[in-house]
Amino acid sequence: RHGNGKIMRDQTPHINPSGAPIAETILLPGDPLRAKFIADTYLDDVVQFNSVRNMLGFTGTYEGHEVSVMGSGMGIPSISLYSWELIHDFGCKKLIRVGSCGTIQKDIDLYDVIIGQAACTDSNFASQYNLPGTFAPIGSFRLIEDTYRRAVSQGIDVHVGNVLSADVFYNYDSSVNERWAAMGVLGVEMESAGLYSVAAEAGVEAMGIFTVSDNIVTGAQTSSEERQKAFTTMMELALPLAAI
Repeated sequence: RHGNGKIMRDQTPHINPSGAPIAETILLPGDPLRAKFIADTYLDDVVQFNSVRNMLGFTGTYEGHEVSVMGSGMGIPSISLYSWELIHDFGCKKLIRVGSCGTIQKDIDLYDVIIGQAACTDSNFASQYNLPGTFAPIGSFRLIEDTYRRAVSQGIDVHVGNVLSADVFYNYDSSVNERWAAMGVLGVEMESAGLYSVAAEAGVEAMGIFTVSDNIVTGAQTSSEERQKAFTTMMELALPLAAI
């Protein structure tokens, strides 16, 4: 049962495991084909637990620990829908967004790793909680600290701080990134503020970890081959979180 007394469903309109397991630790890339790549490349004993709307989900083991991976789609509404169901209906307790981001700080390089300590947003998502002020969505310190410590020990260029979860990809106002950058925001993506809010309300852990795919300030961009190598680094930081 949910904490509010509602019965946990064995399937939802968006996730139908048909009896396949879903682990307490789940990685959430935006692209469902990237979820399949992660399962095929890193996990043993893989079973597929979802194909509804082609939002593919898989469960397997990584170094002996059960872990799931599922696409989240793009944007706060999509990841929030899936993460709510994964938490409340399927018992997920550690939800880790893995993806790419564009940095808005000129001194952050391509392929660096950014961990979202907190997530600013231009979304109205948190208004549903009817709070008497502005909620600050933050990631799990336990997950962040463990990931940061391992990254430093491996000599990986890692940055921890604020990210922006934007509702708009093609913004009519071209000055927005400069203003967020002036407040120390490290990079722009589209999901973490929703994920962090859903996790906070449910009392579970969440974290966003990103590979820098482009520098919006300098115009530098990565190639597809280089992104794949950088993605491998990020995954090898995220997957061990299943063990803690």
